[in-house]
Amino acid sequence: MIRQLLILSFTWCQIIHPSYAAANTVRIKDIVSFEGVRENQLVGYGLVVGLNGTGDSIAAIPYTKESLAGMLERLGVNIRDANTGNINLSGKNIAAVMVTATMPAFSRQGTRIDVSVSALGDAKDLRGGTLLVTPLLGADGDVYAVAQGAVATNGFNADGNSGSKVVKGVPTSAQIINGAIIEKEVGFELASMQRMHLSLKNPDFTTAQRISNSINEQFGELAQAKDPTTVSLMIPDKHRSNLVGFLTTLEQLTVQPDQAAKIIIDDQDGVIVMGENVKISTVAVTQGSITIKVVETPQVSQPQPFTQVQTAEIVNRSDITVKEEKGKFAILQSGISLQELVNGLNALGATPRDLISILRSIKAAGAIQADIEVI
Repeated sequence: MIRQLLILSFTWCQIIHPSYAAANTVRIKDIVSFEGVRENQLVGYGLVVGLNGTGDSIAAIPYTKESLAGMLERLGVNIRDANTGNINLSGKNIAAVMVTATMPAFSRQGTRIDVSVSALGDAKDLRGGTLLVTPLLGADGDVYAVAQGAVATNGFNADGNSGSKVVKGVPTSAQIINGAIIEKEVGFELASMQRMHLSLKNPDFTTAQRISNSINEQFGELAQAKDPTTVSLMIPDKHRSNLVGFLTTLEQLTVQPDQAAKIIIDDQDGVIVMGENVKISTVAVTQGSITIKVVETPQVSQPQPFTQVQTAEIVNRSDITVKEEKGKFAILQSGISLQELVNGLNALGATPRDLISILRSIKAAGAIQADIEVI
């Protein structure tokens, strides 16, 4: 399967040739993020009510009990014992949940965002529940949004009287579309910025310099690569009145990102990913395998006439066959391309697991000019 995918990918690259450099260019907006233009993570703790006996066991989950008592007290209902102060509650119609949301950049007060709801206790199903008012906090501890509404989940949980059980999806995780309202904005004034930094999503010295060169060719000497992650950009005065238009033009500029020579190996799934810059020195590779086949053939042993043993017995017979396949040599020349490397390995008839071992052995011999990363 891996070989088929690799061959297919290279066939596709040959089709879109001849101008590989042009085809390999990408927009600046796809490989960088702009300083200050970022999302913010929000989190909150709340209660989902209205569940049909699928919520937390209130008597066994103390935080659900205390949260319910605190909410009712704020609404003017005291459920604590007058003498002991204990809370006597039961039922499974309420669930304690964690509520998470992502606040987009430039979110304005009054706009709505989606929220995710996840059970904390022993609730079995959040289907049909309603999330009560839940403040959503940012990393600084301030409340930026408030969530509330009916939760929706694609999963379900059904129990039978005889102990049978059917579960589909994850019924203890749900969403509320447009379930939170932004109450506080993140202060960021784009128009007042004198200088902006572009952060590369995949840090690289060469790519950072190419981004700087592309911007300077279009707008003049405005950009400078500071390090493999950052390109500093001076905002010109003539574009300050229309900064959005300036950034729109800038992010549509194209560059050809550079790529480090690296091989990624996933041992668990047998996946191999190799970058185009992987080079190899001249090396000879052979691959063979030994197959051991064991066949168990039970046989029945009948007792001999006039013997004391009068019952038949089962006797195990094992047939062991060892087959060693003939190894194949492939000569991989120095400086070959990635496609030639793959073709050479495919010529050995190796499986994905064999390819992983071969690549590791070539690396151990010092014949691969690339880093191998195992995930």
